[in-house]
Amino acid sequence: MTTEQLYQRYRESGTVSTDTRNIIPNSIFFALKGERFNANEFAAQALESGAKWAVVDEAKYAVDERYILVADVLSTLQDLARYHRRQLNIPIIGITGTNGKTTTKELLYAVLSQRFKTYATKGNLNNHIGVPLTLLSIDDSIEMAVIEMGANHQQEIAFLCDIALPTHGLITNVGKAHLEGFGSFDGVKKAKGELYDFLKMQDGVLFLQGDNEYLREMEMQRGISKTVRYGFSSENDIVGRLEYANPLLCISWKTDDTKDVHVVQTQLTGTYNIENILAAIAVGHFFGIDDIRINHGVEGYTPTNNRSQITKTVHNTVIADYYNANVSSMEAALANIAVIEAVYKVIILGDMFELGEDAWIEHRRVVDRALAVEAKRTIFVGEAFYAQRNPKAEFYKTTDDAKEALRERPVVDSTVLLKASRGMAFEKLMEAL
Repeated sequence: MTTEQLYQRYRESGTVSTDTRNIIPNSIFFALKGERFNANEFAAQALESGAKWAVVDEAKYAVDERYILVADVLSTLQDLARYHRRQLNIPIIGITGTNGKTTTKELLYAVLSQRFKTYATKGNLNNHIGVPLTLLSIDDSIEMAVIEMGANHQQEIAFLCDIALPTHGLITNVGKAHLEGFGSFDGVKKAKGELYDFLKMQDGVLFLQGDNEYLREMEMQRGISKTVRYGFSSENDIVGRLEYANPLLCISWKTDDTKDVHVVQTQLTGTYNIENILAAIAVGHFFGIDDIRINHGVEGYTPTNNRSQITKTVHNTVIADYYNANVSSMEAALANIAVIEAVYKVIILGDMFELGEDAWIEHRRVVDRALAVEAKRTIFVGEAFYAQRNPKAEFYKTTDDAKEALRERPVVDSTVLLKASRGMAFEKLMEAL
């Protein structure tokens, strides 16, 4: 079956499924394979659960006309998404970066939805499977889409751009993450810069954090002609400023061609989120959304999924930021807690993963940075941090050990930063705070 023929069946069904636990009636089921599973084995179950067709790549499972046999299910899914994207005559904004991708994506959605019927990546479906699934969720009613793109190796962003064909794009920032896959910080810049390469080739529009020296350098190297700049200095098209953080951010912003200043009280914490907010403002302004609607979109956004999420417990105010962690996001979180207005501050940091041979030195750097912040207690958790232990702070090998210590010596009346890689399971600590 050709891609065009499969696309006709997709148009008839209107949707696709990949998980037999959540089959959408009349969908096309794609039997993907992974290291520990082979969904070909569950194709019959998918049909019994309501799928109309099942795409498989092992002939023994294609027992009747409801099965579509292909050479490779994943490649077929990607080809179908690429074909569908080419039928969509809408702006698509591609987002990548080391930190802040998901928050920025959600802020863009909150702002753009004030005027346009917008679709954005759900959750973290930002890889070689998630991006195709996102594109195939876009129907004819959608006027604009925001596609998040993640990567931990070279050429992944280029591959995703070839499927999603972004007309506009932005890189939130570049930092030290996934160094095992990228090899070095220069490798990170090269990989993320693949989005800039695509925009240059397609004469697309770039939204640039104009005060970020790395992003400016990456843009200048490519000579992108259509660039909208946002940041804090007056040279930017959208200029922002922090008014206060207590711990929620209040910011002001203006365009470079007017004296009108707009003040926005957000539901976000983290000074590092100011540039994510300004990115959404810049995109909204570019697409002609008026200032009042832009502010309404930003003010209405509340973070979830433990990304800079404020949680009020019985005893404390907790900044839950343990969905992910790397060197750059750790430093940003520490810079934020340093400026937050609070009587007592407690810092609890957990190990960062995927740092490769730089793990020891980067964990040492974070320890030094954390100890420079005035706090009532500073606590480090995990094997990598434990190797850096010194008498100026508390160190625990496991999250359970730290939880027990917090029960023995409770934290009360404090603003607490919880920051760690997801694998540290820092949600356990919430029970002790």
